[in-house]
Amino acid sequence: MAYDAVVLVSFGGPERPEDVMPFLQNVTRGRGVPPERLAEVAEHYLHFGGVSPINQQCRDLLAAVRADFAANGIDLPVYWGNRNWDPMLADTVAQMRDDGVTHALAFVTSALGGYSSCRQYQEDIAAARAAVGADAPVIEKLRQFWDHPGFVEPHVDAVRAALAQLDPAKRDSTRLVFTAHSIPNSMAANAGPHGGRYEAQLAETARLVHAAAAPDLPYDLVWQSRSGPPQVPWLEPDVNDHLATLAGQGVTGVVVSPIGFVSDHLEVVWDLDTEAMETAKQLGLDYARAGTPGTDPRFVAMVRELVRERTDPDGAALRRRLGELPMWDTCPTVCCVPTRRPA
Repeated sequence: MAYDAVVLVSFGGPERPEDVMPFLQNVTRGRGVPPERLAEVAEHYLHFGGVSPINQQCRDLLAAVRADFAANGIDLPVYWGNRNWDPMLADTVAQMRDDGVTHALAFVTSALGGYSSCRQYQEDIAAARAAVGADAPVIEKLRQFWDHPGFVEPHVDAVRAALAQLDPAKRDSTRLVFTAHSIPNSMAANAGPHGGRYEAQLAETARLVHAAAAPDLPYDLVWQSRSGPPQVPWLEPDVNDHLATLAGQGVTGVVVSPIGFVSDHLEVVWDLDTEAMETAKQLGLDYARAGTPGTDPRFVAMVRELVRERTDPDGAALRRRLGELPMWDTCPTVCCVPTRRPA
C-alpha cells in the first residue's frame, strides 16, 4: 500500500483561560458529567493559567518526528489534528485534501486499546473524513504500542531516575505505583475483541517496566483522573486512596509512574504532581514522580518504526515488541463497542 502522509492525532487542550470551559464541554458532551465537576476541572486548568501542556507537547513531538523522518529517509509530510481543540482534526483533514494527500497513516498519542484510547480516535477520524467529504484522504490508524520498546524503555529510565531521588537507605520500604487513566468498569469490560484489553495491556506495560527498572521492589497498578457521574463504577483504587493504604502498611516512599500516558499533560501535572504529591506529603511518604516518553529519541524513533511496519514490503519482520498479548495492525470493526459485552 502506498501512503503519502502521516497525521499526528491527539486529545487537544486549551491555550488561554477563555478556552477552558468550551474545551471541557467538548470533551464531556453527552457523558452526563455534572456542572460542578466541570467547574472543578476548569480550576485545574486555570491553576496553570488556562493553558494545557498537551498542545506544546504535540508541537514538540511533531517537530521531532519530522526531523527523524528527514534523517532516516522517510519522505512523508506530517500533519497534526486534535479531537477536542484547535487544530481540530476535520480542519487538518481538509488541509491534507487540499495538499493532495490521498492515503495517510495516523499516529495517535495513546498506546492502548479501549474505547476512549483507541476506538474513539477511529471514530474521530471517520467523522473528520465525513465532514470533509468524498474527496477526503483515506486515513489508517497505526497499531497500539503499549509493549513497544520505544514506549517501554523511556518509562524504565524514568522510573530509575525517580528512584534515585529517594533515600536508598529506605529502599526496603519503597514501592512502585504505576498509574493510568481510570475508565468506567463497563468500558473496561468491553475493551478489545474479548474484553479487558485496556487493563491487560496496562498490566503488561507495568510488568515490563518493573522487571527492567526495579525488580526487587513491589509494585501496584492503580488509577487516576476519574470523572463522570458519581453513581457510575470506575476502575479503582484511586492513586490517592492507594497512597493512604500504603502508608498504613509501613511504606515510607513511592515512585509514581504514569505508564498510561505518553507525555506530561495536565492530568499528569495536576493529578500526580499536585494532588497526589500533596497526599503523599500529608501521609509522610517520600514521593517521586517518574517522567513520560515525551520526545525521548526512542519514542520518536518508534513512530518511524510503526510507519515502516506499514510501508515496507517486509514490514511484519520489522515489528518490535516486548510483551505477549495479541497484536494487530487494524482493529476489528466490533472492537471496544461500548454496548458490547465480553464473549
